[in-house]
This record gives sequence, C-alpha cells and structure tokens, in this order.
Amino acid sequence: MEPIISINSLCKSYKNGFIALDDVSLTINKGEIFALLGPNGAGKTTLISIITGISIPSSGEVNVKNFDVIKHPLVSKGMIGLVPQEVSIEPFETIISSVNFSRGLFGKPKDVKHIKSILKQLSLWDKRNSKIIELSGGMKRRVLIAKALSHEPEILFLDEPTAGVDVELRKDMWKIIKSLKNNGVTIILTTHYIEEAEYLADRVGFINKGKILLVEDKEILINKFGKKTLSINIDKKIISIPKTLIKYKLEIVNSGYTLIYNYNINNNKTGITSLLNDLSSENIQLKDIITNQSSLEDIFVDMVS
Repeated sequence: MEPIISINSLCKSYKNGFIALDDVSLTINKGEIFALLGPNGAGKTTLISIITGISIPSSGEVNVKNFDVIKHPLVSKGMIGLVPQEVSIEPFETIISSVNFSRGLFGKPKDVKHIKSILKQLSLWDKRNSKIIELSGGMKRRVLIAKALSHEPEILFLDEPTAGVDVELRKDMWKIIKSLKNNGVTIILTTHYIEEAEYLADRVGFINKGKILLVEDKEILINKFGKKTLSINIDKKIISIPKTLIKYKLEIVNSGYTLIYNYNINNNKTGITSLLNDLSSENIQLKDIITNQSSLEDIFVDMVS
C-alpha cells in the first residue's frame, strides 16, 4: 500500500524530564482507517499534535506525502483535518457559517457545492442555519467533522470521536467514518472504546509510555495473539478440580456447573481432545460446550499489562 504519513524516530521530551514520545516510528497507509490505542498519558494526543503541526518534536521527523511537517507546515496542514476531543465551537454561530469559516482559514475559495455535500453526508444540511448552542452533543461532533473536512483534506484525525455520546449516536458516527473512508479519506482515530477500533480499523497500533508496542492488521492481530476460551457446562456441581485435570489449569465458575479452559488457537495441539477424554474418565458428564475467541480488548489489556 502507498504510505501517506511516515514517522521516523520521533521523540518528544520536556524540561522536567518527562518523555512523552520515545523513538516512535510508524507508517500510515493511504485510504486506511488506523486506530491508535493506549491508556491515558500513553502519548496518543502528543503524537497527533506533532503530525498536525500543533506541537514541535524534540527530534525525529514526520512526513505527510513526502512533505516534512516542520519544513513545509502550510502544505502538510492543508492535507490534514483534525477533529479534537474537546468540543470547542463558537456557540452563537450557525452551522454553515462556522463550516465556511473553517474552509476560509485554509485559504480555500467558497465552494457551496462542496459544503452542501459535506453537510448532507453528516445529516446537518437541514439544520445548516441553526446556531451551535441549539445542538445536541452528537450534532456538535458532526459539526466538528464538517469543519475538519471543509478544506477537502486527504487525511482526517479523529481524537476520541464518540466520547460522551450515547450508543445510538456512536453507531451513527461509525457509519459516517466508514463512508468517509469509502470516499477516499485516510482516517486515524484514537479511542477508549475498543469495540470501536475492532469494528472500524484496518490496522491497529498500541502505544504505551510513549513507545509503540505493536502495529498490525486487525484480523492478523486477533488471529496471531488471540486465545480461545472453552466453556464446558456440566450436569453436576463440582467443588474442586480432580488431580488428573490440574494440568489443564481449569477454572470453576457458575457455582461449580461450568469449567473454563483457555487455549491458544495457533498451537498445533489445543489439548481439547485429551481434556474431554479425561473428563469422561472422571465421570464428569457434559451438558454443553461453548467457544469464544478473545477480542481486541483482551489483546489490548495483555499488551498494556
């Protein structure tokens, strides 16, 4: 795939000795949705601030379509739209004037057709003459996206795009993000909702304490690091694990009526066959068996730990 953002050996430190970014190297591909995951203080916002030209790195470089963000800030900023986590818009301005103003900040001439297209896509056109103060939290976030897209950027940064919105609005936002990708926009998002990254992202990056821990295709990541859980429902309650079954490291749940067995899907031998045989030898009768694969959230928690 064609790279659109290249980050090489990026560092950001402060006078008090705090290191926000520690030798970060990363490539974002054109047309993908890239999710950057990490706990609070991991360095996500600092990284976005440097790429978008808000902050200056201590060392290293960032290139947007081969333009250095430090040496060519106007060019790189013109290719990027940023939707910040905090909703900060002039409350008494109308939607359409606010979006038009954002376009003008980038030196772009008025384009009624483009602005109308964006507002329609975000279901804002019918409310275009409404004042920001009259809008719900979810609608205000849509306005932020419209403002970020007003100058026709190729790259869109979404910093916690669905923070503080209800489940229905969050799903609406997901549809919008997917449609933006389908229109050719490269999207980088940070999120605390792991299911959001699992649903939207093509690739996922984990960052913690200023370091990139891992970057991988989402599906490959889940298959490579994912584990499966076998829930074995039994007909009679057990209090303790028989000695012959200790090697399987079973967990007793559901008041003694369910045994949990964790195994790695990438191992040639999962141990399931021998486990079931040994359960039969112990006269433990099965009622049902359910398998569940670990999610991106499970992998995230393991990585951060």
